[in-house]
Amino acid sequence: MKYILAFFVTFIATAQQTDFVLLKGLSSDFVFDMKYATPDNFLKQAVYECGECYLRKKTAEALVKANEEFKTLGYRIKLFDCYRPLEVQKKMWKILPGTHYVANPAKGSKHNRGAAVDLTLVDKDGKELDMGTPFDFFGEKAHHTCTTLPKKVLENRKLLKDILNKYNFKSIYSEWWHYEYRPEMQSKVENFQWQCE
Repeated sequence: MKYILAFFVTFIATAQQTDFVLLKGLSSDFVFDMKYATPDNFLKQAVYECGECYLRKKTAEALVKANEEFKTLGYRIKLFDCYRPLEVQKKMWKILPGTHYVANPAKGSKHNRGAAVDLTLVDKDGKELDMGTPFDFFGEKAHHTCTTLPKKVLENRKLLKDILNKYNFKSIYSEWWHYEYRPEMQSKVENFQWQCE
């Protein structure tokens, strides 16, 4: 009986992981700068052993479609963060507990569900479009509701938001870089971790 149970648990774990895909395996047209695999983030330390972008399959497929449209305009999506294992969320919470900057791992975040991405746009030369603030800037200027920014910044944010929204990605008011794929927002919190080479 215990062998049957062990097989069943292994099968379930594998099934959960096969719902995730490595984004660069679907398309080579993205740019990656996985911030939490480096100290270049608001935590000032790396929380991933290595940076990879895994997402729920449907989330990834929708992002590929959005990127195809951005490419017709001369831009590409640059990713800062994708799926985040629950253990990493716990590590982040331990570093910076009790703030709205890090979701409580007791509830989990959309990143833990493989349904959220942190991103921006780059031009044909790989230069980031001006979005008014750096990634991980937590202040009013990062809010979608901030209208006191230069016209070009507002246009860049609108471009990003309009096309992502077209492919069913929802923004949050306080972070111009954070988007969530609506159909997967209630998916299960996961903790599978990829192998580093």
